[in-house]
Amino acid sequence: MYPVSEAFLQAVQGNARKVYWTGKITTVAGVEYPFTQEDIVKGSGHITAQCCGNSEIELGAVYAAEMGISLFLDIDRYTLEDAKVELAYHLRLADGSYEAVPMGTFEVSEANRTAHVLELKAYDYMLRFDRDFNGFETIGTAYGMMALCSTACGVELAQGQAEIEALPNGSKMLSIYPENDIETYRDVLYFTAQVLGGFFCINREGRLEFRQYGNMPVMEIMQKHRFSSSFSDFVTRYTAVSSTNLRTQTAEYYALEEDNGLTMNLGINPLLQFGLEETRAELCRNILTALSVVNYVPFDSDTIGNPALDLGDVLTFSGGQADSKQITCVTSFTLKIGGRQSLKCVGKNPRLSQAKSKNDKNISGLLNQIEAGKIGIHTFTNASAYTIGDTDVRIISIEFASKEENHAQFFGQVVVDAAAEPIEMTANATGTIVVPFPSSTGGSGTASDDGVTDADTGETTGTEDASEGSTDTSEEVSLPTDTVDISVDVSLPVTWMEDGKAVCYVTFELNDTEILLHHPVETWHSGKHILSLYYPIENVVANITNTFNVYLRMENGSGTVGIGDCIASISGQAMAAAAAWDGKITIEESTGFFAIGGGLQVKGYTDEMSMETMELVQRSYSDRLTARPAIGAFCHPVTLSGSGKE
Repeated sequence: MYPVSEAFLQAVQGNARKVYWTGKITTVAGVEYPFTQEDIVKGSGHITAQCCGNSEIELGAVYAAEMGISLFLDIDRYTLEDAKVELAYHLRLADGSYEAVPMGTFEVSEANRTAHVLELKAYDYMLRFDRDFNGFETIGTAYGMMALCSTACGVELAQGQAEIEALPNGSKMLSIYPENDIETYRDVLYFTAQVLGGFFCINREGRLEFRQYGNMPVMEIMQKHRFSSSFSDFVTRYTAVSSTNLRTQTAEYYALEEDNGLTMNLGINPLLQFGLEETRAELCRNILTALSVVNYVPFDSDTIGNPALDLGDVLTFSGGQADSKQITCVTSFTLKIGGRQSLKCVGKNPRLSQAKSKNDKNISGLLNQIEAGKIGIHTFTNASAYTIGDTDVRIISIEFASKEENHAQFFGQVVVDAAAEPIEMTANATGTIVVPFPSSTGGSGTASDDGVTDADTGETTGTEDASEGSTDTSEEVSLPTDTVDISVDVSLPVTWMEDGKAVCYVTFELNDTEILLHHPVETWHSGKHILSLYYPIENVVANITNTFNVYLRMENGSGTVGIGDCIASISGQAMAAAAAWDGKITIEESTGFFAIGGGLQVKGYTDEMSMETMELVQRSYSDRLTARPAIGAFCHPVTLSGSGKE
């Protein structure tokens, strides 16, 4: 539920309410057209939203909310394409003030005009995710997938990384399987929501928000607040999930200890294909844990309405035929401006044998068939950001296989935001300056010490009264009137800072072997740069999984690669849609620090490894080291006095 005050909750359930609606239309050009209740044609406005289909609870829903309204506004309808419409609900509280509740942000898809009325139909930002997704082999967490879609489609995220990672499977690394039916970014969100055990919607602020099904009621709807209602006589609940393994073409089934409810069929989720059986089992069981809170009574009711209710809100009903001990959930609603609010919760009866949960995405997928002479392509983009420093960072990893022995080509493009280390520059500034100097042989002037001429009156005043008969003893003094320019050579030290040059080193790796013959290098000043990469892969062995990696390293600076700033592909004839497993297993192992005290002591440790073949034959291998090995022949260098030798 949208956070509102307690006074709002009391007022919205009162016998009488005073409300009004406002809104604003903003065109793509930035022109705003505010409107009030008087501008809305009575009975014309509505908002409809849903997180499930018409018959059952779903995981992974990515439905768009719809808004329709008719306005007495004189606006050119041709300027309203993709215009933004914002609505707000205002309710009068007991103290006479009004509290506003935002009702969402929508983009106009249709604008029709009659003689005096402008009719609008709009949808929320979920439609922006209907952009083509190019089948990239993307690797990252659920938040990385969300951030990739958000960046590509221009919709902000409502939750941060920490919130998403706290969800079931939120911290797991996910990879998109090459064989999939993903066509748009909206499909990516669908499969991501499945893995997280919930659904996506656009919230009231126009941001992409993930929501889970819950079991804590947010409010009670009494009989006096309902115009009509219908409740089912069963409780919808799920006790199992099934996921199709594309490699084995079998459905993997995971259930609670007491499996007597419905089964949620996840279909062929491309994010649930990689990894060991134990890894997929953990992912599916986490989904089942999130789904097991569903214990809802399906219903359909027309109420007086509470615009603060959101999709996924858990409710209780009391009075009449309602059972106040049971909970239900809002899976869809229709709110009419100035009218009723219709609430609905869907669900199937677990007691019916034919009640099998199906999702729209439960299809076999679009499989890429290998045809003779057909060019195949494996693509990649990054779902995580990278920071490039003085050590190698892997930014690209593509697995590929070929049906035939042939050649392949690698292409890549990376946008790197480089930050070069500044360089202190020093130099000597040299030059010649001209200094004016008085000349010693200039003209002369006469100076008298017995009087001063007044410039204003022209009279001369003597220093002594002439009537006293004093003798005039004036003395002439020579004063210089000319100067001579003298040139002087000077040299001054100067220091300043300049943007340095960061050096980016590229390393190619094929099947864990560094390619030594080709090491691209770029030198950059600070700023964003495009790094174009190419490498011909010769003599590709048939029916063997190959891995091509690209590493970056920088000197004299650092760099960052944002989400989606790295794209790459490997193409060639007879390229397989999915890389075949060649039986090679890569294992990384780390140990703690060894304790050194009075000698070298090695703790005993145990390693255990298990594997599963394609024939489902279980084998295991283990080794154990318990004894402490004896290590000797240690010595300490000694310097003999006076010899200078060790």
